[in-house]
Amino acid sequence: MATKVTKNGKTRWFARVQKGGNIRTKLCKTRAEALAWEAEQKAADWSKTDMDSLTVHDWATKYLDHAKQRFTGNTYVEKRSAFKRLLKSVDSSMLTRDLTVAQMLEHLKVQFQGRSGYAANRDRKNLTAAWNWGHKYLGLPMPNPVALVEKFPEQRKPRYVPPEEDFWKVFDLAEGQDKVMLAVAFYTAARRGEIYRLAWEDVDWSNKRVRLSTRKRQDGSMEYDWLPMAEDLRAHMRWWWEHRTFKDSPWVFVSENEMAAHAELLGQPFTTRRTFMPSLCKRAGVKPFGFHGIRHLAASILYKEGYPVSQMQVILRHQSPTTTTEYLRTLGLEEVRGAVASLGRRRADVIDLETRSRKAK
Repeated sequence: MATKVTKNGKTRWFARVQKGGNIRTKLCKTRAEALAWEAEQKAADWSKTDMDSLTVHDWATKYLDHAKQRFTGNTYVEKRSAFKRLLKSVDSSMLTRDLTVAQMLEHLKVQFQGRSGYAANRDRKNLTAAWNWGHKYLGLPMPNPVALVEKFPEQRKPRYVPPEEDFWKVFDLAEGQDKVMLAVAFYTAARRGEIYRLAWEDVDWSNKRVRLSTRKRQDGSMEYDWLPMAEDLRAHMRWWWEHRTFKDSPWVFVSENEMAAHAELLGQPFTTRRTFMPSLCKRAGVKPFGFHGIRHLAASILYKEGYPVSQMQVILRHQSPTTTTEYLRTLGLEEVRGAVASLGRRRADVIDLETRSRKAK
C-alpha cells in the first residue's frame, strides 16, 4: 500500500512490495504512480538476475564500498560526491539499466553550468569508472552511457608556481623538523602524503637515497620508488636523525604538539597540518603556497634546466610520460624539454642577483 511521506517540504508517495522475503521500494511523485508501480512489481518475475533489479542506489553503494577499500581518502570522497550529485538528478530507485545517455548528458550539463567544465569532467570521469566497474562485476550493460557524453570545454588557469625566492624565504623561517620536511618536499618533489608516510626505514644512508610511497595508482595499491638524496637533503636528514624528539618512533615526521586537546597525537605521524604552510607564508610575507606548490616549483626548475621528460617522469613518479607532459602543461610550461642534482640549493644565484640589483641603483 502506498504511503504518503513529507520531507523538506516536499510530498512523495512511498511504494513498497514484498515477495518471497525480498523487498523493493520506490519514491513516486503521485499516489497513482506509486500504486501503478506496486501493481507492476507484484506481477513481475523477481526470479530474474540481480541485474534486472539493480537500482542506481545499489550501484552507487556497491561501487563506493569498493572505492573505500581501494583508493585514498580524498579520492573516495571525490567519488562519493559525484554520486551524491547524480542521485539528486535521477531517481535513486531507477533501475540502472534504464539510465540513458540523454539523462547523463542532462545531469553533467547541470554541473557544467552550475560549477565548471572541469568539475563536470571530473564527475564524468568518476561515473565512467564506476560504470566500467559495474559492467565487470555487476553486469551493467554496454556501451557506457556516461562515457558516450562528450567532455565539456574547460577554462583552467595554470597552477600556481611560487617563485624560488619565496620558497627560500619560507624555508629560512622554518625550524627543526619543519625545515627538514620542507627540504624533503623540495629536493624530492614529494606529495604531501608521501612526506607524512616517510619512515626511517625509507632512508638509505649508505646509498644516499630515499624511498617514497604513493597510492596514486589505478587499483589503489601502494607502490614505492627510490630517489637519490641530494647532498643538502642528506645533511638535513642526518641532522634530524640525530636531533629527533622521539628516538623510538619509526616515522620521520611526527606531531610534537603538547597541547592537551591534541595530546593523543603526540609522537604520531602527521595526517594533516592545516595551518603549517599558511602561517609560514604569512610570516615570510609571500603569496601562500603549500606542499603541492613546492612540487610545482621543483618541476618548473627541472623544466627550465632542460631535462628530458623521461627524467622528470622518474622524479615526479608518474606512470606515463603523457601524465608528465600534461602536468607540465597545467603549470603553464607549454614546451616540454625536460634530475635531482639540478635541485641543489640555488639561493646563492638569487642573492647575487639581488646584490647586483642594489649596486646598480
